[in-house]
Amino acid sequence: MLKPIHFPSAAFVRPEAVTLQVKPLTVAGRSAQVVFSVSSAQARARVGGAAGAAARWKGPEFLILDHFHLKGKTALVTGSSRGLGAAIAVALAEAGADVAVHGSSIAPEATRQKVVAVGAQSIALAGDVGDAEVCARLVEETVRGLGTIDILVNNAGIIRRSPAAEHSEEDWKTVIEVNLSSVFRLTQHAGRHMLARGSGKIINIASLLTFQGGITVPSYAAAKGGVGQLTKAFANEWAAKGVNVNAIAPGYMETDNTEALRNNPERARQILERIPAGRWGMPEDVAGAAVYLASSASDYVHGHILVVDGGWMNR
Repeated sequence: MLKPIHFPSAAFVRPEAVTLQVKPLTVAGRSAQVVFSVSSAQARARVGGAAGAAARWKGPEFLILDHFHLKGKTALVTGSSRGLGAAIAVALAEAGADVAVHGSSIAPEATRQKVVAVGAQSIALAGDVGDAEVCARLVEETVRGLGTIDILVNNAGIIRRSPAAEHSEEDWKTVIEVNLSSVFRLTQHAGRHMLARGSGKIINIASLLTFQGGITVPSYAAAKGGVGQLTKAFANEWAAKGVNVNAIAPGYMETDNTEALRNNPERARQILERIPAGRWGMPEDVAGAAVYLASSASDYVHGHILVVDGGWMNR
């Protein structure tokens, strides 16, 4: 006699993934109807003896990738008119999130169109994040335009280059306000919504200069060092409340921020010689890390600074 076929249940399967099928099955000359209830990551029929070998069956794959889906989530990505921010915004949309994109002076319509092209909803916002009122407004416009805010990516940033002895007070203040104070303010404003709901993901874009001092960029190094510490400070308070605060530290990427370095033959050579991967990073190299930290796959990750640098920090 054939034994009943059972399928194990999975803890994380979307309702639309569950299907029922009735199929005829012939084992050792005997016929039967088998009801397949596919509600697990990998359903397997369990029968005995020769019947087991004939009737073993694998259902659709609903494995770890389900944890990376962002369907039903809403994100705000600051500084997403181009470069890292644009790549992250599109990646979050490809993973299923609706995304508010942002530019410092002009709303990034081109990025918004890329987000919409993958089937997500999107709004384009503008404003100088060095202004405290703008930080509050961006979060509220995201909530008003897309319904809520589940994910915040603090990517907006600037850089000012000059020797430390000549670094102006104006450059110092501007860089600190845009690169550090905005992270504090936006995290506060978005975090209040997330804390009230008991869930949320905040991703700060740090830098290799979160760990190193750099050359001729004292305000940038100070700000990015502060971003690393803010990430840990917020995580310490919010981890138990369902809100994940983490950071990504990109290496040397082909973006506007590194244009001066790439245009300096000697400096560009020195940098490439230290990167084990043997190339400058591309904005898309950061996209997967952002999706991971925005998803439920990273639910037990708090206060971490994820380095994406082609191996630079290994040397």
